[in-house]
Amino acid sequence: MRQILLVMAGLCFLGLAAGPAVAQSTGDRVLANFQNSGYWFAGVVGGVSGGRYTINYDDGDRETVSANAVRPYNWAAGTRVDCNWKGEGKWYPGVIASANGKRLSINYDDGDRENTQTAMCRSR
Repeated sequence: MRQILLVMAGLCFLGLAAGPAVAQSTGDRVLANFQNSGYWFAGVVGGVSGGRYTINYDDGDRETVSANAVRPYNWAAGTRVDCNWKGEGKWYPGVIASANGKRLSINYDDGDRENTQTAMCRSR
């Protein structure tokens, strides 16, 4: 019995680790691969049709993407991100120190700190 439980636990772990196998619904907070750039931005599913998802990004952009370009929102303290420092157009790497809704506190790799919003950050 113990072996069966261990095998089942392992299969569940593999399923969770495999990627965006979780179906998203309208209204869900997600990360989406904006314009297939390799960068994942925060947003909300605005609609689902034919296996494609319309994403309303936190920065105001909107696009429709395939299911493999959408994954559950998982930004939390300790997550590595790049953020647009003071909204000036330059992206710098750092770590989320704290998260509260769309508000993030970032500790940048160069030692700077900033309070910002999810609309100003992206992950890989």
